[in-house]
Amino acid sequence: MGQKINPLSNRMSLTADWKSKWFAGSKTDYRKYLVDDVKIREYIMKKLSNAGIGNVEIVRSRDRLQLKLTTSKPGLVIGRGGQGINLLKEEIQKKFYPGGMPIVRLDIIEERKPELSATLVGQNIGSQIERRIPYRRACKQAIEKSMAAGAKGVKIIVSGRLNGAEIARVEKFQDGSIPLSRFNMAIDYNVYHAKTTYGIIGIKVWLNKGEIADQVEVEERR
Repeated sequence: MGQKINPLSNRMSLTADWKSKWFAGSKTDYRKYLVDDVKIREYIMKKLSNAGIGNVEIVRSRDRLQLKLTTSKPGLVIGRGGQGINLLKEEIQKKFYPGGMPIVRLDIIEERKPELSATLVGQNIGSQIERRIPYRRACKQAIEKSMAAGAKGVKIIVSGRLNGAEIARVEKFQDGSIPLSRFNMAIDYNVYHAKTTYGIIGIKVWLNKGEIADQVEVEERR
């Protein structure tokens, strides 16, 4: 079971939450909202590729579109005097909703421990592979940093034409435990595609943050 189901969707009611929160009154609205959400996320991830965007949460109401960006580098997103965030908000408004409705609003949330985010870990490894840094070194360093930050286990699988080899292959790196079949464990998961001159390298990251009860206590302390 653990090898066939996305760990996030499998724990939706326990540790994970919906990345889009809205209600569609008709099938037409549902299709439009769904496509818009995908395009907005792709635009933000491409626009802020070097800002360490870990999550883009979209909350819709009747006349407002709220985007909550979780980033490890909030300074790059906000910019000097808030110019960066204002410019990004204007670009999204003009590109997707030029009529002015709904009104786009941006909230920036700082990710204090990027080593415990599967999305940011995958982005870090992918950016190093794109800069032609050996994938083994990138994966091992990422695992060491995550374990030092408090992770209970990390598993990374890279696949593709590694180091420019003629035949694509799959390699696995793991430290600690990744109990995918235990629902009391907070498992984070993400897939990143690194674009290299030899083709696309797929990077899958599983990250065990510990038991759910421990995660609740940490959030309450914050």
